[in-house]
Amino acid sequence: MVEQRLCRTRIDDFATWAPVLRLLLAEQAHRHVAGSVRVAGRIGRGGWSLPLTRPMPPPGRAAQAEDMREEFDAVERVQGALVDAGVDDVSFTAEIEPTGETTLRLLGPSPAVEPGIGTPHPGALILVDGSLPEPWRRLPEPALVAAPAPSADPELLERTLRDRLPHAIGATAEEISAVEARLGVALPDELKVLYRVTRARWEDLGDDYEAAERESEAVGFELFDLDGLYVADASSRYCRWEFAAMEAVDTPADAVVQGLVGSPGWIAFGDNGGGDRLAVDLTPGPRGHLGQVIMISHEENVGAALVADSLTDLVLGRLSAERRSPRGQRPPLVAWVNIASLKSLEAAAHPGLEALSIGVWDGEPFSLAPVVGLPRLRTLTAYPGTLADPLQISELAGLEFLQLGPEEWRVLLEAGAVPRSLSAAAIVVHGDRDPLPIVALANEILALWNRPQIIQTVLEGDLEPLA
Repeated sequence: MVEQRLCRTRIDDFATWAPVLRLLLAEQAHRHVAGSVRVAGRIGRGGWSLPLTRPMPPPGRAAQAEDMREEFDAVERVQGALVDAGVDDVSFTAEIEPTGETTLRLLGPSPAVEPGIGTPHPGALILVDGSLPEPWRRLPEPALVAAPAPSADPELLERTLRDRLPHAIGATAEEISAVEARLGVALPDELKVLYRVTRARWEDLGDDYEAAERESEAVGFELFDLDGLYVADASSRYCRWEFAAMEAVDTPADAVVQGLVGSPGWIAFGDNGGGDRLAVDLTPGPRGHLGQVIMISHEENVGAALVADSLTDLVLGRLSAERRSPRGQRPPLVAWVNIASLKSLEAAAHPGLEALSIGVWDGEPFSLAPVVGLPRLRTLTAYPGTLADPLQISELAGLEFLQLGPEEWRVLLEAGAVPRSLSAAAIVVHGDRDPLPIVALANEILALWNRPQIIQTVLEGDLEPLA
């Protein structure tokens, strides 16, 4: 592991970390841990994960910030240093002797490593710079024969909106043209009508919250101002590699909306008040309408739902249900094999399979033979101990993402059998394992692609023994 001992910023100053370490040391003392102790955690600008038992509030009272003031103050000290250093997130591990002598190791960050979730261990390793999972690379199929819905009526839409919003300030033709130039797409007629009636800018409402509510009631949703319009393509729907790799894009022949992560033809113009985006769809599915209104859920990574056949319908309250013909069941593109789902790889295997997860299992380890040769298999995740022979992974020619336990990765590394087709990888770690060997393993994998290593910064200090 690459080490450094240069004290360049507050984040590299032991005193910055001492309050957090004292809290963790006190936690170990409460558990009656004798001798030297190892503590580890992660702190980022927006949150932290520390193995602390938080105090219970008195009966009948909810937990309050003051109950955890000591923890908050200690963490905020580190967070301030992160901001000063221009760092988003850092994990750490420390060895604390009974005398209070402490060796603190800061792990990372690395531009090639995503932060772990609730753990000091590294997240996904980005082996190819700028790489994206396949669903995030998928573009829409051209909507060559799509036409606006019969209900789309720009004139009726404009009359309705002007009647409901008689004092609204509308956008000029020049302002609309500027938005089209910014987005790189021509706005459909209905959307132009909407913004010609109201450009929905806060300053136009005179900082009047009631006026803003009346505008939302008039159009039926929370309308973005003209400058807030954006193209809801795949880049607008961020997802961590290890989750995104287990998604799949699918658009059946009878679909109204294409089952994409995002599209250059999805123009987001509003919100339902709960974080879900409303968008005009210029790349509809095979049975959809050009300019239909869809909802992009903030709780899902792929797809969108039809809301109305046209913006006219939406404003008039004529909502739609997706039109889909009955069809037979098709095998899933993503398969989960574990004690609660599919019970064999044979049951998961078919030519269209894209992603396979082998989870918790109490039987014999699996042979990968049933999925060798599948033409579209790009993702494999396997719970530690579930593979009979990890070297079979070398027979999966098209993998772009692989997630394994440390022992399985060690087998591949020692055999020189890590698939070179990978764009990203991850190490599954369960339990309270020392982060240092995991970081060292991650660096071995990163080195195969000549990617930036996870740097270890070593700081030494004295916490003094607990009273």
